[in-house]
Amino acid sequence: MTKYRSVGALALGLMCSVAFLSAQPASAGTLFDFLRSNKLAQSPGRQAEQQALPGVTMPMSASPSQEAMVAPAEPKPLPKVTGPRYYTYKADGLRLVSTARFADPVVTGAVSSEPTEVGMAPSPESGIGQRRTMTDAKVLAADDIAKVLESYYGGGAPLLWVTGEQVTDKARAAIDVLNAAAEVGLDPRDYAVALPTEPTDPADAEGRARGLMQFELNLSAKMLAYVQDNVRGRVDPNRISGYHDFKRKTVNLSGVMKVASGSPDIAAYLSSRAPSGPQFVALKAELAKLRAEQGDTAQPITITLTGTLKPGGASDQLPNIVAAIARSGSADLKAAHAATLATATASQDYTPEIVDLVEAFQKERGLKPDGVIGQATVRALIGHSDGAKVEKLVVAMEQARWLPNDLGSRYVFINQPAFMVYYHDNNQEALSMRTVVGSKTNQTYFFEDEIQTVEFNPFWGVPQSIIINEMLPKLRSDPGYLDRMGYEVAVNGQAVSSSSVNWYGSTNAISVRQPPSGDNALGELKILFPNSHAIYMHDTPSKSFFKKDMRALSHGCVRLADPRAMAAAVLGTTVDDVAKQIATGKNRAVAVPQKFPVYIAYFTAWPNKNNKVEYFDDVYGRDAYVMKAFETTTKARTQG
Repeated sequence: MTKYRSVGALALGLMCSVAFLSAQPASAGTLFDFLRSNKLAQSPGRQAEQQALPGVTMPMSASPSQEAMVAPAEPKPLPKVTGPRYYTYKADGLRLVSTARFADPVVTGAVSSEPTEVGMAPSPESGIGQRRTMTDAKVLAADDIAKVLESYYGGGAPLLWVTGEQVTDKARAAIDVLNAAAEVGLDPRDYAVALPTEPTDPADAEGRARGLMQFELNLSAKMLAYVQDNVRGRVDPNRISGYHDFKRKTVNLSGVMKVASGSPDIAAYLSSRAPSGPQFVALKAELAKLRAEQGDTAQPITITLTGTLKPGGASDQLPNIVAAIARSGSADLKAAHAATLATATASQDYTPEIVDLVEAFQKERGLKPDGVIGQATVRALIGHSDGAKVEKLVVAMEQARWLPNDLGSRYVFINQPAFMVYYHDNNQEALSMRTVVGSKTNQTYFFEDEIQTVEFNPFWGVPQSIIINEMLPKLRSDPGYLDRMGYEVAVNGQAVSSSSVNWYGSTNAISVRQPPSGDNALGELKILFPNSHAIYMHDTPSKSFFKKDMRALSHGCVRLADPRAMAAAVLGTTVDDVAKQIATGKNRAVAVPQKFPVYIAYFTAWPNKNNKVEYFDDVYGRDAYVMKAFETTTKARTQG
């Protein structure tokens, strides 16, 4: 039994798959999971002879030499299935706005249908005379923005930012908002607009008009980019990596031009385009606070602890550890341990009082409150620098734009860097628990979906990536292995014995699954939100990984520390009812009464239920890719 437990611990990191050669059931695992089972007796029903099927050899009593004839004389190297990759980000290209149709209405009829008396010069307010110079403007914009500008100005719509020979107050107010783009996590360089310069010759009316029209088009283009970025984000997440899966939001840019044209308060309108959800508002407030505090000259606290410090031990780093808790601990924690904080400032002995203080800090930060000070606790004590926090906030604000502005009154939010899942109901966090997510080599995706079903006593269907990457080496040397383990094998949907399959051929038509049992890799239940990545939430037969602080250990799926509680929450029932469903031992799928969103998210900065922003390590290194995408985007936009 000890042997099986140790092997089972290895299997915990290898549950869900993120790569497939063909469509498979939404489930996964690895070869190591098979080793956990002690069902070594071959199922009698699996001994029956099978009819000939593609990729299947007829079961027979054969000598070793005859059995070898099933495989090629010179086996090819084992195939491999690889997961998604990260890309070199490519920003949207810019093109020149076509201004040919922006000419004088007397020539093209493109500006105004109002009649003018013969010999009468157009009034300065009309902008008609100035618009003749629009054809000289050189404005670079993304294609969708360029098309809107061409339609708006080519259709004779009124100028937005210029009256007569003056830049309007409305234009200056818009520029002020664009210049403050950093307040909402955007880069002001992307929206910079220079005021028109006066011509060298004061009498050069043509030059003045040309400068004003260049300014008019520049500001409209930058205003549209600002609104679009505020609504959907300035980078396309799907170009960052194959692990990002979002339908990018669309923005009605023509509508933006119309609203901006008629808006009596352009600053209020532009500011209203930023997300208004409570999470984004909390991130924005935290960003403002950090930037205001960046002038703080407080000396950083360093902790150079090597290895781990256990209760009863000693270390010259203990004074720094206590000082770090005094600086970053909550007010409640500091009040509860005020005496220890006041008297332990020079102690090098890890006394019970200091252990209590450390345990309280660990619990507050979501770490295992065991008093053992390792590197995870040290990272929590030191925290992230203000500069690193600002970067995390800017990335988080960008990513928040990929999600709906309103997450909903009821939803599940899985935050991978936090290794936590939260269930919200009636706009309140009603449940939270630890999770295990994908390892660095089998990362969990970033996407949104809808929770639909809870499956009790589930089968574990093994995806093609697991069959190919991890099962084939064993099966080629021992084709009957799965039969002895009690797994079910089928070819084109028809049950066969594992020993009858030609494991040197294609596996596309082969499916493998583990029946419900106490050894099942998915445990008692799974919660499904059907998606192309075969990711879902599920139980696990071993709970040991939930005690770890770093829990990026699975094959992509999300394991739940308390799956019964989550199942009861999504079904709107009780834990007792869930227990009764499991006790039947029967495989049964129950639809949730009403579908609702689940966000399989990735935020290294995110507010908790008390609206306090928490920071997490970037376990997959994704923030750096988002930052690179920012740099590439700004470079593309400022090239002209």
